[in-house]
Amino acid sequence: MSRKFHDLIPGIVFLAATILPLSLANAQAVSLQEQLAAQYKLVKLGSDTSGVSVVEAGTLLAIQKGGILGVPYSDKTVLTTKYEGGTVHTPSGVAVQARKALFGHFSQTASEGQTTHLFAKGDKVYPTKVDVNVAKDAVTLGIVACDTCNKTDPPTYNKALVAFQFPAGSLANASAGQVEDVIGQLLSISSDDAQQGGDQGNGQQGGNDQQGNNQQGGGQGGDQAQQQAPPPEPQQIEKGQTPDQVKAALGNPDKIVNLGTKQIYVYKDLKVTFINGKVSDVQ
Repeated sequence: MSRKFHDLIPGIVFLAATILPLSLANAQAVSLQEQLAAQYKLVKLGSDTSGVSVVEAGTLLAIQKGGILGVPYSDKTVLTTKYEGGTVHTPSGVAVQARKALFGHFSQTASEGQTTHLFAKGDKVYPTKVDVNVAKDAVTLGIVACDTCNKTDPPTYNKALVAFQFPAGSLANASAGQVEDVIGQLLSISSDDAQQGGDQGNGQQGGNDQQGNNQQGGGQGGDQAQQQAPPPEPQQIEKGQTPDQVKAALGNPDKIVNLGTKQIYVYKDLKVTFINGKVSDVQ
């Protein structure tokens, strides 16, 4: 081995020791980002002369603890609420006052001077962004109020940022499920079906169509046709199905047990367990 190459070895080792961890961290960030993006579908918002509206609903989330500070959708600045160790850290009063002094007069609000909003436990929101920062051991979710779910009239579409802070060095080795469990402590996937209204509308339309067909076929003839119709096939529940598919087959459950990424639908004669929004067990 030549002396020149021998002298380069320490530098090569140093570069490898520096670049490899960074590469692994970047890979972990990309992997987590993709998996969380798949779990939390982002809402699509649009605006026209009538204001802001939801173009395409995202994953509906239910707030489990109060203290998340929101601002009107029209505001250009958003204060970040921190969640660490099971505790919600609302932005300090100094930060809020500074924001009001700088940007309060730009806000379009329902009442004069009202430029911030504290989300309450039980409020429903949609995710607007998901950002993973492995280097800072933080995952940040942007959220916006689901005003139709919260029966807010007139709508405000208050928005907020929530930074989930993990212990130093832990996010690099955390699985998506572990991260979702922490997020679920504050923002759990709601048991409410965001498409329930649409499904009910379709059901109503189908019912009207069936009623019209019965009327056209005549009362007695329609009854005979119904008697001769074959019995419906039994509903099937399979592993991997979504809550929407289970509801379509069995209807709304009697009870819903929400444990973050784990949900249990309780019916009269069975229990359906979901993990990360997919059927994992039926009892």
